[in-house]
Amino acid sequence: MQALLSVSDKTGILEFAKELNQLGVKLLSTGGTAKLLADAGLPVTEVAEHTGFPEMLDGRVKTLHPKIHGGLLARADLPEHVAAMQQHGITRIDILAVNLYPFEATVAKPGCTLEDAIENIDIGGPAMVRSAAKNWKDVAVLTDASQYTGVLAELKSGAITPKTKFALSVAAFNRIANYDAAISNYLSSVTLGEGGQPTTPAEYAGQANSNFVKLQDLRYGENPHQTAAFYRDLRPAPGSLVTAKQLQGKELSYNNIADADAAWECVKTFDAPACVIVKHANPCGVAVGKDALEAYGKAFKTDPTSAFGGILAFNRTVDAAVAQEITVANKHFVEVLMAPAYTPEALEIFKSKVNVRVLEIALDGVKRDGKNAWERGLNSHDVKRVGSGLLIQTADNHELKRDDLKVVTKLAPTPQQIADLLFAWKVAKFVKSNAIVFCSGGMTMGVGAGQMSRLDSARIASIKAEHAGLSLKGTAVASDAFFPFRDGLDVVADAGATCVIQPGGSMRDQEVIDAANERGIAMVFSGVRHFRH
Repeated sequence: MQALLSVSDKTGILEFAKELNQLGVKLLSTGGTAKLLADAGLPVTEVAEHTGFPEMLDGRVKTLHPKIHGGLLARADLPEHVAAMQQHGITRIDILAVNLYPFEATVAKPGCTLEDAIENIDIGGPAMVRSAAKNWKDVAVLTDASQYTGVLAELKSGAITPKTKFALSVAAFNRIANYDAAISNYLSSVTLGEGGQPTTPAEYAGQANSNFVKLQDLRYGENPHQTAAFYRDLRPAPGSLVTAKQLQGKELSYNNIADADAAWECVKTFDAPACVIVKHANPCGVAVGKDALEAYGKAFKTDPTSAFGGILAFNRTVDAAVAQEITVANKHFVEVLMAPAYTPEALEIFKSKVNVRVLEIALDGVKRDGKNAWERGLNSHDVKRVGSGLLIQTADNHELKRDDLKVVTKLAPTPQQIADLLFAWKVAKFVKSNAIVFCSGGMTMGVGAGQMSRLDSARIASIKAEHAGLSLKGTAVASDAFFPFRDGLDVVADAGATCVIQPGGSMRDQEVIDAANERGIAMVFSGVRHFRH
């Protein structure tokens, strides 16, 4: 038995080689890997010695040789293949361990040049991996150090099973696909100027290659006649929904996942203890409090009717008091419950609610001061499928600060009103357009979502508050886009609002400002809008 080891990332390779040697496997290797093994005292044959052809062109050509690819591609079950190998002095390669030049890591570095990127495009490695993966019945191909232990265990038991070889082959082709996609994405984002100098890579490449890993098949899609599956990014952001650990409950459905993502992305944006309740992708209750219990109580009050059968998210540990309030005091039926942690007592209480899907999503890897969206646990881009096409945009990660607000009315908001306005604005970002959100004291009081008319959203928010028995007197209101006419502002003023935040930018801004002054309302412009479709 013979193994060819040629790796850029040498994690675990020496230990793997030692075990192979003890099992009587002959070792072939290249360059730095061969030196590493030889320095450790292992008997290793360099590829150049094996092929009788030296490495050349700065190592660009070393494994592109019939004695390598013949040893990987020859089928043991075909006599003509066996005869050809004997005729040309080719020996079989039974195990191939290869990981590729670090192209993805190279182009991710600030200041990476086109020359650096090109030099980190592996040629021989992918060629060998493809050869071995194609001939999976005869060759075990390893493309990641995490695979070494399992392969060694099977070798010690007698042989690597066909099931394992096939799984390794699939993993190998997936790795090559991802590698080639990364190269394509990068190179198609670069153009050469008149003098042959490359431009800075464009944000949107000439070709978009998306790569995802399937987490699970789902029972059905948005409706029972549709099929569905759940996938994740190759490198998911810390604290994102795909990193969740399900602690109890039924299998997640398509709608569960879509709604859970809306709730989780919203609750993550708050620094204070917060609770978000989502129904059909819209927040129906959002609040902050001194702890998770207070936040939940306030969020539930916003709209107890819509909260039934909703999705519940916390950004703090859920303890027994919160669990008791949900299950006993409010008899709140919840489809999905999410939090960064749970106390054992809380989990014991939820055990009686076997249908509740309890998810734990760690937030400790999220960096509030991260330099990029990924570090902050956010998507860098959003994608929407349209007929035979794709819309890609940067994600709406804008965070409004107090200093960004522009007071446009005679009456300026008080410090408490400013806090309420910023809270309302943060919630409005996660409400489907047209969005109107009434808030007071760190909780939503009425939410109007997804209407064709902003006027109707304002009316619905008022009706929701009335049904929940909440007074809108003295509330702050956020509108995700500008008021095109004064009528929307009149509706929220009639409902009891005393301050408003909106983007501004309408040709009738002055008309709306005049109306606010007339009604004695303080109004600020954010300068940005939060359309969400």
